[in-house]
Amino acid sequence: MAVLTEENLIKIRRHLHQIPELALKEVQTAAYLKEVIASFDQTHLQVKKIPDLPTALLVRVEGSAPKRTVGYRTDIDALPVSEKTGLPFASKNPGVMHACGHDIHMTVALGVLSYFAEHQPTDNLVFFFQPAEESQNGGKLAYELGVFKGQWRPDEFYGLHDNPDLPAGAIGCRMGTLFAGTTEVNIDLEGKGGHAAYPQDANDMVVAAAALISQVQTIVSRSIDPIESGVITLGKLEAGTIRNVIAGHARIEGTIRGLTQVMIQRIDQRLKDVGEGIARSFNAEVTVDLNQGGYLPVENNPELTKRFITYMQDNSDVNFVETKPAMTGEDFGYLLSKIPGTMFWLGVEDDSQLHSATLNPKESAIEAGVNAITGFITARMAE
Repeated sequence: MAVLTEENLIKIRRHLHQIPELALKEVQTAAYLKEVIASFDQTHLQVKKIPDLPTALLVRVEGSAPKRTVGYRTDIDALPVSEKTGLPFASKNPGVMHACGHDIHMTVALGVLSYFAEHQPTDNLVFFFQPAEESQNGGKLAYELGVFKGQWRPDEFYGLHDNPDLPAGAIGCRMGTLFAGTTEVNIDLEGKGGHAAYPQDANDMVVAAAALISQVQTIVSRSIDPIESGVITLGKLEAGTIRNVIAGHARIEGTIRGLTQVMIQRIDQRLKDVGEGIARSFNAEVTVDLNQGGYLPVENNPELTKRFITYMQDNSDVNFVETKPAMTGEDFGYLLSKIPGTMFWLGVEDDSQLHSATLNPKESAIEAGVNAITGFITARMAE
């Protein structure tokens, strides 16, 4: 197979859309990716498997006169969402869907790889087909396993995320933070259960949880610089078993988002402070577990991102849009904390949002994305 045509790309995307798999279970997906890659010209390709991360895939394209190694990453996992698009190529796996558009991401990466398999690049290229972006922190897992060593370590890393709010095929980017960092929050409150008629003999954790939730709302509004951005969402509360029993235990789960790691750490500390205050006020045991396995902010490298934006702005075939930072999380932030690089948006123009059961990206975005990225990488190698 030569360079993938638009017809090829759409066919690949639709096949991938039908076989979505959750984090670290992307067995069918990885097998299909290998099948497609095996159809490319293998003259300059080298494929590396990762035994401890079996659904991950690394592909190296040897450059003709390399000055650097350019990395390109795509995520391959899906979400536990039941698809409601009604498409003829809808998910065949019940309760699982590519509701974040990773099928688009993979297809674009394959299109770029097919181009450079046919047109040997000047610099070396490393393509990382990464499992477990939606959960399990697949980028961090791979890095800690040491897969990016020697000839497999990029000097700079690039990756995209689809965006239904941008026109199909548009490229969006910005200097600085593109995606927020996250901390996952779990709070357990332990008191004493009892009969609803005798509150004096119990220690009601529903009341304590309500007070904690109310106080948390003041962290962003009163502890954070209004010019900066942070979010705390407590999305789950569990307490009690029946209406006439005072709950002795409550559990709150939520998430913290911030545009810098400093901001996230500041919010983390204030949440701990609130938990300690509630514990004293209600004579309760309050455990605030902040999962530092949350995602780092996606902070674009200034020099590389300026070069990327300039190329896209100067290319008359590209519809470039300067975007605002998003409060959504993306685990590419970890890799960018270790290897300089740039993440950007690819517009897919849809009324439904990411993670929606009705997300239906416009497929015309795929070829436009492939062309923009191959053009940029080629231009970068000429420098």
